[in-house]
Amino acid sequence: MVRASYENVLEKHLEALGAPRELPVVVCGMAGSRQGWQEARYLTVPASLKDIVSKAVRVTDAQRDIRILPGLAQRDQARADVMRGEETQLLGGLADTDPAGLACLPGTHSKWARFASGHISGFSTYMTGELFGLLATKSILRHAVGTGGEFDPTRVDFVEAVRDGLQHATEISRMLFSLRALQLLYDRPQIAGYARLSGLLIGSEIAAAKMEFGTPDIVHLIASGKLSDLYQSAFSALDIATRRVDADQAVVTGLITAARHFWPQPDRQIHLGNVKA
Repeated sequence: MVRASYENVLEKHLEALGAPRELPVVVCGMAGSRQGWQEARYLTVPASLKDIVSKAVRVTDAQRDIRILPGLAQRDQARADVMRGEETQLLGGLADTDPAGLACLPGTHSKWARFASGHISGFSTYMTGELFGLLATKSILRHAVGTGGEFDPTRVDFVEAVRDGLQHATEISRMLFSLRALQLLYDRPQIAGYARLSGLLIGSEIAAAKMEFGTPDIVHLIASGKLSDLYQSAFSALDIATRRVDADQAVVTGLITAARHFWPQPDRQIHLGNVKA
């Protein structure tokens, strides 16, 4: 999308809401990427969550006051990593937490972040959601899982697969192919394969996170909808305590925090958006 298109899309939405021309806007997510509206350079971890706000950039050629929040980068060639959008969820979702801990943000690219006293000291990304989509639709496993669909997060196929994925993470490739074999040899229904595929990938993700960050006393699970329920079920099956935070509410809280910093007038209206055009 060309830069002018970002403003056009935003203005159309604001017009539909009846927003006045002088209304300021705060944005997070891919609008601040190198290919986005205007680059908001990554902050290098360790970084303070407050710096996400103070290092925001103002869109230079917009008709109104628009600020874009930066993402975070882990500049270690052995563990290079980046995030955009999730930092705002962390800003909002960790506002009322203990001084230190570990957060899990499930998604297409799941993020795990270590935090302490308002700082992010390190994080890792796991391509769990994207791998699930590719394996379920583009690999030979598509015959074993079908089109999938909703399943009970406490379903035994899912829960057992989570435990298998955690305990035998180094064998994930073998366990994935076994989904095909189970269907061919034992006529396992596709929904069972679908649930087991999800469980294996989530279990191996948790295994990798535990290897990097250690076994936490509690995981701050920042997620919404089906993913929140799936990860909660997975953590429960592994006897890992969680503090659940709605991801949609977390990003709104993070944006409100930023807006109050930019425009501290208590009576001023602020439009909040998470632009990922």
